[in-house]
Amino acid sequence: MIWENVESSILQNLTVMAAILRRPMRLFSIVAGVAFVYILIIFVPKHQDTSLYSFQYVKSSFDWSTLPQRHPVKQLTPLPKGLVNKLPKVQHDFSSDPKPSSERTEVLNERRLEVKDAFSKSWNSYKRHAWMWDELTPVTGQAKDGFGGWAASLVDSLDTLWIMGLKDEFYEATAAAMTIDWSKTDETACNFFETTIRHLGGLLSAYDLSKERAVLQKAIELGDMLYSAFDTPNRMPPFWLDFEHAKEGTLQPGVHDPSASVASSSLEFTRLAQLTGEDKYYDAIDRVTRLLDRTQSSTQLPGMWPTFLDMQTGNFDGIADFTLGALADSLYEYLPKMHALLGGLEPVYEKMYREAMDTVIKNILFRPMLPDQDDILFSGSSYVSSTSGPQLNSEGQHLACFVGGMFGLGSKLFNIPEHLEIGEKLARGCAWAYDSFPTGIGPEIFGLISCPTLDPCPWEDEIWKVEGDRTLTKGFTHARDQRYLLRPEAIESIFLMYRMTGNQEYQEIAWKMFQSIKNSTETDLAFSAIAAVTETGETEKLDSMESFWMSETLKYFYLIFSSPELINLDDYVLNTEAHPFKRP
Repeated sequence: MIWENVESSILQNLTVMAAILRRPMRLFSIVAGVAFVYILIIFVPKHQDTSLYSFQYVKSSFDWSTLPQRHPVKQLTPLPKGLVNKLPKVQHDFSSDPKPSSERTEVLNERRLEVKDAFSKSWNSYKRHAWMWDELTPVTGQAKDGFGGWAASLVDSLDTLWIMGLKDEFYEATAAAMTIDWSKTDETACNFFETTIRHLGGLLSAYDLSKERAVLQKAIELGDMLYSAFDTPNRMPPFWLDFEHAKEGTLQPGVHDPSASVASSSLEFTRLAQLTGEDKYYDAIDRVTRLLDRTQSSTQLPGMWPTFLDMQTGNFDGIADFTLGALADSLYEYLPKMHALLGGLEPVYEKMYREAMDTVIKNILFRPMLPDQDDILFSGSSYVSSTSGPQLNSEGQHLACFVGGMFGLGSKLFNIPEHLEIGEKLARGCAWAYDSFPTGIGPEIFGLISCPTLDPCPWEDEIWKVEGDRTLTKGFTHARDQRYLLRPEAIESIFLMYRMTGNQEYQEIAWKMFQSIKNSTETDLAFSAIAAVTETGETEKLDSMESFWMSETLKYFYLIFSSPELINLDDYVLNTEAHPFKRP
């Protein structure tokens, strides 16, 4: 039977060929058609924009790439070359776990949908009331600018739209972003750090996810504007990028700038260099890195850098305040992340991480004295006294809740198992703080009674009666800033711990946190920062919804209930605004 089918097929093909050969014009037409197709493929130039979507692209009215450098670099430091090192796995091997039950899968799907609904509510209200403005006021429904008027909420949310599968909204928002003119603003300067992490980071991640060439081109435009911040006498960037001073070549680095603001652009400029092949972007941030490396052991708290830096002289030994919290946070956060983004080809980031965390563990971390001796840690701050040395301030910050995730990443990337244990205790510490307040949310700044060491210590009621605040949960000395500003740092560490350990308990912690935030911050239009997490009834809304709510907070909540393959931590590294950059 098989042979009969083969024989029949051969006879049919011979019949067709014979028919073609009996008609020379038909043969000529077929050959000519095939040749025409090959000519189109080989000789017709390909359109440079390989986008899947057509955008009306508006080029910025001033081309910053044409601005001559008044303090030019003699020789650029290139991106590290060579075969990317095979780095240790960051993410837990979920394939080795038992398959989730259908009931568990349904629960996670429902939670993920509820997070997505919260995002859609926020996004649709922004679109309706504040489109192309920086922020929506979620109570009064007004629009306001605070970041140059370059649609911060829109650009910051592009990758969240993509990750949540809102592709129509993504392309609509991207089309709008392609009309942004970086030279059109009512401001005379922009915040170099915030524009880098929100706008440049947002565009780079949107490109990494969608591969839309127009998005990369818009990022290059902005990158060239931000690159001008490095055109100073010592190539160190200022806090403010003053546009006219940059054009005149008269920018100067600051003498008392927040360390995070002037030393946290490495991920964004490195990724821009990787995508464009332009070493100038990497050279710019590498000079900052070399300064940090040279000064790390000569500060008043060797291993760490002070909260404020004199970038004009490069002398950092005159300031005695040290923290991982506000004003310094992302400087440290980017150390393990840069190691990952560069594929381990630049060893200085591991060196700086190890030295910094050794100092942090000895001088910044603390265990609170608690009645139940909960096994948790917090990140405080330290002041170096000229007479008595480092003095711990056991004051926690919501901003410092990222530290648990950072320790986890360092543990995985640099094979330091004890750092994962520390990271888990820090992440659980912030979750404990959430549980300690009536709203189920942690405050912006709070104080705790600390144990003498990081080991457990007995509860001492007499100390509590003297130092504690009896209106708060036992252990707290104050909550001097009771606001919740829709910040992401607590869920950030919980998400990272889930992805690194596979422990489903972190998903339950996250769900409890999300419900508390939703219950206390939701408005008719969206979600708002609140005045006090200590309220037992209706919370006072501050009519503020910064772009990180949609860019970071809701993204982390969505991802923790999603497949671990969605933004796999072995494929991506997230910047401090939760924008995923593709790892090499």
